[in-house]
Amino acid sequence: MIRHIRRAAVLCLLLLAALLINAARLQIIEARSLDENPANRRTSIARYDAPRGDILAGGRRITGSRDTGQQLRHERTYTEGPLYAPVTGFSSQTYGTTLVENAEDLALSGAAPLLAAIPLWHDLSRSRPPGGDVVTTIKPSMQRAAYAGLGGKRGAVAALEPSTGRILALVSSPSYDPGVLSGTGRAAKTAWARLNAAPAQPMLNRAIRGTYPPGSTFKIVTAAAALDAGVVADVNAPTGTPDPYVLPGTRTRLPNASKGCGNASLAYAIQWSCNTVMANLGVRTGLAGMREAVSRFGFNDRDLRIPSEVVPSNFDTRMTVDQLALSSIGQFNTTATPLQMAMVSAAVAQGGELRTPYLVERVATSGGRTIAQTHQRTYQQAMNPSTAQQLRRLMVRVVERGTGANAAIPGARVGGKTGTAQHGPGNSGTPYAWFISWAQADDAPQPAVAVAVVVEDAEAVRGHISGNGSAAPIARAVMAAALRDAEAGR
Repeated sequence: MIRHIRRAAVLCLLLLAALLINAARLQIIEARSLDENPANRRTSIARYDAPRGDILAGGRRITGSRDTGQQLRHERTYTEGPLYAPVTGFSSQTYGTTLVENAEDLALSGAAPLLAAIPLWHDLSRSRPPGGDVVTTIKPSMQRAAYAGLGGKRGAVAALEPSTGRILALVSSPSYDPGVLSGTGRAAKTAWARLNAAPAQPMLNRAIRGTYPPGSTFKIVTAAAALDAGVVADVNAPTGTPDPYVLPGTRTRLPNASKGCGNASLAYAIQWSCNTVMANLGVRTGLAGMREAVSRFGFNDRDLRIPSEVVPSNFDTRMTVDQLALSSIGQFNTTATPLQMAMVSAAVAQGGELRTPYLVERVATSGGRTIAQTHQRTYQQAMNPSTAQQLRRLMVRVVERGTGANAAIPGARVGGKTGTAQHGPGNSGTPYAWFISWAQADDAPQPAVAVAVVVEDAEAVRGHISGNGSAAPIARAVMAAALRDAEAGR
């Protein structure tokens, strides 16, 4: 009898050990796969059980959370949602996350290990700390100026602080309210379908994911390449460019919108935007020289993050000579995001040094303790300091006595470059209006801001589209806001 009891006891111990081993296997070995299983709702329930951390701009929370009382308890809310949508993106219980909501999701959702006061505590306890906060570099006054300037027209604005790389404004228009996508009900699904079907593509972040032919604003890049390569030694000397200029290897004549471009200097060509001169200088610089120069500004970079992914701006690495001529004036296959062209302007403003752009200043716990900080760094030396100094003077001349007069600001030194980019089959589409610029208060030691504006207003009369008329006033409003903030010490 005792022998049978002992055998039963051993069997029970073995069964208990098996249960413990299986529990350990589920809790340790298979925990991740079970958490990630789509059929497991516990992860989603835990994710939305507490309020999400917030995104801040100018020290103010531009997101929040609403207690629904449902199983997925807390939904995301947005303050001035359309204004900040190109920054925040959305956080949806149905459709996931985008932009900063996605890039900083670990911190915002409370899943980042650094949020724990004791290392690994929340991993062991299988709990989450309160969501962390993400502090952005956005200046609300500049964001509002850009948004109001676009006025619902299709287009985008990107503004940078040249000395640091901070993104001060990031606007895409038309925009949308990300709050309509937060929940799981019919309203969210209807909004999703409506937004995705809209011809104006309001959920496309045109500032970092829309690419456009940059047109004449790209001439600043070509000028930098020609000066650095020694193709141009004196910006005021004639370049020997005929008008009309026939594209090499073809019979195609390249037109100019301005007069006096025959044998014009680089200075005149920038001031009055001569296509012939800049195309010729691009050809003389050569494909290898142009390719090297554009890479220093950030073109063809597939790894740029701000921390959201930025669509690469394109400059072809293999071209015929006539294609190189067109690419050198921002046409053919050359395309750029507004952020990319703001980087071009910032490099000129910063003496040739291009700082890496970034949108998130720091990440903090709900109690305010900083757990991550973005460190400023140099992206590239985009051009020689002497080249940048010359281009600064030429961009100032564009505003003071050239094609960019609408960007002038009393009491400030403003440099700019206009652009009107053709597109569509046979250039049949309404041209895109571009303006890139930088501004420095007369009593300031360095420029406060660099801006790029693109307007793709399909409703406008074709002949009325111009960088100076459509885009420069928007850039001026954004720069003026930046100068006011700098003067007030904000």
